[in-house]
Amino acid sequence: MATAAQWWEGARPRTLPAAIAPVAVGAGLGAWAASFDLLRVLLALVVAVALQVGVNYANDYSDGIKGTDAARVGPVRLVGQGLAAPSRVRSAALLSFAVAAVAGLVLVALTSQWWLLLVGAASIAAAWLYTGGPRPYGYAGLGEVFVFVFFGVVPVVGTAYVQTLTITTVDIVASIGVGLLACAILVTNNLRDIPGDTEVGKRTLAVRIGDRRTRTLYAALVMAAIVLPLAVAALTSPWVALAVLTGVLAVRPLRVVVGGARGPALIPALKQTGVLLLVYGIALGGLLALA
Repeated sequence: MATAAQWWEGARPRTLPAAIAPVAVGAGLGAWAASFDLLRVLLALVVAVALQVGVNYANDYSDGIKGTDAARVGPVRLVGQGLAAPSRVRSAALLSFAVAAVAGLVLVALTSQWWLLLVGAASIAAAWLYTGGPRPYGYAGLGEVFVFVFFGVVPVVGTAYVQTLTITTVDIVASIGVGLLACAILVTNNLRDIPGDTEVGKRTLAVRIGDRRTRTLYAALVMAAIVLPLAVAALTSPWVALAVLTGVLAVRPLRVVVGGARGPALIPALKQTGVLLLVYGIALGGLLALA
């Protein structure tokens, strides 16, 4: 039976920056529009964090029962390592999705924008179907596309929208950088797992394009994200351009990835990219609020 510490590790807390950063940017956009609403931002944060935890448990469950987690490096695999029964891990995923759904329902009721229920349903479906279901899109090389949408555009624009009830060009541009860095985290993860994924037939984008091109893709995603605050600044305030200074945090993971690290040696880059995303999101959101 898994311990509490193993369940916590199975939730993969190091991935939480991918949930916190977009909400921070969305909160900043709400403040920039003079519509900041703390309660709605906190509810959006609960939705984002619960979905992130849910997708982590769902991936653990689906990969575990498919046998694709048997020989992986990285965090604890509750099902793959036989630490917890698959049914319990599945229940943990469903409970997390339920928390997200309840918080989302309250948020929808507060805004009276009932069409947002469709966005919430699509987000939960995307979380489950990444590795779950008969045709998981994560196994078909489409993971980065969905991560960009559901961990970039949707949470940033969604958090801004529930405060302002409008969608602007600034919202969309600001969401792109967050989405690119969220993709960079997944690209690093999949780069590390190329040997194991190839062996079990998991055709991630990294497996499809190969090691060298995956490293190039990572660098392109990070560098594009770092310069995007300049575009946001052009639409808002010159002060927002200061967010590009978070680029100093990209130096170390870029050296690791571009330098050819493999397997466990990529884990530091994975952590550092998560930190970069978190600081980037807080900096961009904070500067928008202060501008």
